[in-house]
Amino acid sequence: MADVAYVNGWVGPLEQARVAVQDRGFLLGDGVYEVMRTYGGRIFEFDAHLDRLDQSLRRVRIRRPMARRALRDVVLELHRRSGYRDVRIYVQVTRGVAPRQHGFPRRARPTLVVWAEKIPAVKAAFAVRGVRVVTVADFRWGRCDIKAVGLLANVLAKQHALEAGAHDAVFVGADGAVREASTANVFIVRGKTLQTHPLGREILPGVSRGVVLEIARAAGIRVRETRFRFGTLRTADEVFLSSTMQQVLPVVRVDGHRIGTGRPGPVVMQLQALFAARAARTAAPGRSALRRPRRGS
Repeated sequence: MADVAYVNGWVGPLEQARVAVQDRGFLLGDGVYEVMRTYGGRIFEFDAHLDRLDQSLRRVRIRRPMARRALRDVVLELHRRSGYRDVRIYVQVTRGVAPRQHGFPRRARPTLVVWAEKIPAVKAAFAVRGVRVVTVADFRWGRCDIKAVGLLANVLAKQHALEAGAHDAVFVGADGAVREASTANVFIVRGKTLQTHPLGREILPGVSRGVVLEIARAAGIRVRETRFRFGTLRTADEVFLSSTMQQVLPVVRVDGHRIGTGRPGPVVMQLQALFAARAARTAAPGRSALRRPRRGS
């Protein structure tokens, strides 16, 4: 078993994968990406991730590096070659290799990088006990709906949270509205209502966010996609994060203030169970059409 990668047709060990120095993703952050994971050997919400990748590519005007079906085959073949039952899968597309200039190059070929790696260990206690978060002013660029590779603001916010003894940082806009965390979407529960920021340019349309909303509605939980302010976050009955790798993660303190009883509440625990059941039903059909590695690679 091993972590494996694909770079524009080359296939081999992840630690040997390389991209050109003049790749625009490296030089200018000119690219988009997706992160997926498997449950029981099956990719969770595969089509939803590919849909979002297509959307990101359209919005930044990067050509697809290959047909959607071929990309599915690349992902599935890398999963197979890794030998791991469960993997984290990273897909990145950049505008390609070209002399460094801001305008779009005329003839650059998009760079496609995919890798499959063993899922990093996650502290199980987080899901049971909950985590702490801190709030920070939102200083990101204005198109957070695009899953772009330029994540320096998120990196700085996450590091601020870690240095403050917290798990993540929650971005708050200039208008006082709570947007999302550096690595996840944010939900609150007030009374019997689940709330989260509406889709738009201020937040990423999280795949797991969509799943949470779907299973909540199916369970009869009242849902509102509406803006809420910093003060509402701190006084909510329950708070939680959602993301591909973190699933449904309870938050028990915000900026040191206790949320509810200081333990995961009934709604988040119900959603954790429903999310786990949804993950168990995941299926990822497909066949491989991946090229064999070149000799000497």
